[in-house]
Amino acid sequence: MTNFNFQVTPAGFPKFEPSVAVNLLMTGIMVSVSVDTTSGSPMIGLYRSLDGGSSWSNTMLPLPAGFTGAEAPTVAYGFPSTFVVAAHAFPGPSDGTTIFYVSTDNGATFSGPKIVAPGFGTYINNDETNITVDVGQSSPYLGNIYVTYNHQFNVANGGNSTAFFQRSTDNGTTWNTPVLLSSESDQVERPEVAVSLTGIVYAAWVTVNPSFRYVIRRSLDGGVTFEDSVLVSPVVPVPNPLPVPNYAFRVLTFASISTDRSIGPFTEDVYAVWQDNRQGYADIFMSKSTDKGEHWSVPVSITGAPAGSQNFFPSVDVDPLTGVVNVIYYSNQVDGFDLDVFVARSINGGATFTNTRITNTSFNPNGSSPTPVPTIGDYIDIISVPPGGYIGVWMDTSPGSQTIFAGYSDIVIP
Repeated sequence: MTNFNFQVTPAGFPKFEPSVAVNLLMTGIMVSVSVDTTSGSPMIGLYRSLDGGSSWSNTMLPLPAGFTGAEAPTVAYGFPSTFVVAAHAFPGPSDGTTIFYVSTDNGATFSGPKIVAPGFGTYINNDETNITVDVGQSSPYLGNIYVTYNHQFNVANGGNSTAFFQRSTDNGTTWNTPVLLSSESDQVERPEVAVSLTGIVYAAWVTVNPSFRYVIRRSLDGGVTFEDSVLVSPVVPVPNPLPVPNYAFRVLTFASISTDRSIGPFTEDVYAVWQDNRQGYADIFMSKSTDKGEHWSVPVSITGAPAGSQNFFPSVDVDPLTGVVNVIYYSNQVDGFDLDVFVARSINGGATFTNTRITNTSFNPNGSSPTPVPTIGDYIDIISVPPGGYIGVWMDTSPGSQTIFAGYSDIVIP
């Protein structure tokens, strides 16, 4: 087995919360984003590879006029040569605003920032963005762009947070009226969207108050309307921070969801993944739906990690050609403190998983800091590289500071 780790960004100023997308027609073309503090303020770093992840160019996306920083970026791919980015910009005259960028030349150039969902002081803060494009091979809504975000309101008054959804049918030129996905009485964390082979939209989020639970809503008309909420599973939240001496970084519990767009025995199956403490330690759990999101299987651990280890920040993606399920996550299972990145892979519809360590070197989450750091970002990411491959991106401190790495393993699942 050989692991390949590629350093995406130079060491130095912290970079974290990476996301990655791949051109499905020319899989050597990849675009990644992260929070990048090279300029001294948090900005959206944009990284592009034309050789399957071996080398990366680095640049920054511009802020809207009057804004001073941005965070929580995500990137997605759309046919034939489109890449789209969503992020949370602040503060300026409108605080907590969801913004959007689009490239139609494989990431060589991007549009200036466009406002999707404006924020207003401490009254409205649109944070924790996510973005996807409908690339369902049999979808009547091919090319629709979907953005979700955590809509926080009355922030200064200890207000609440809800899951919001917006769509664009014209490559981001205009955005439809926002859809409130969750109850205004619930408090939620970062929502996410997945799209099926036939264009079914699955919006997912974790509700953290009044109780922890993984929830989805389904749209059968390209995001115009959504059906009632369906409970995937109750969630047992992991401790925040994790109960390891000298860990101080926060660990929020987000939903991750993906669908099988391949043609095979598991076509249209839906996979929901999250971190959970029900076994007394942080582990990665998965629930599956075989009837297009109406019913969900009993959650199971997919890591095979030792009891007492800490496994967190999962992200799932299903290969659109082969149906292989890929899940990336952090784990301290090697020595109980340093972190590694693992990928769980399934070739049988999630019935069994093979877990592979893809970091060549374990790393201290605190890097070279003499005191425990308060954050290492809130997520990492994985995307399939058809047929049967994947590229994962994560924050790594092995160079001494928070740096973005990409990697994969050439292990072949029997």
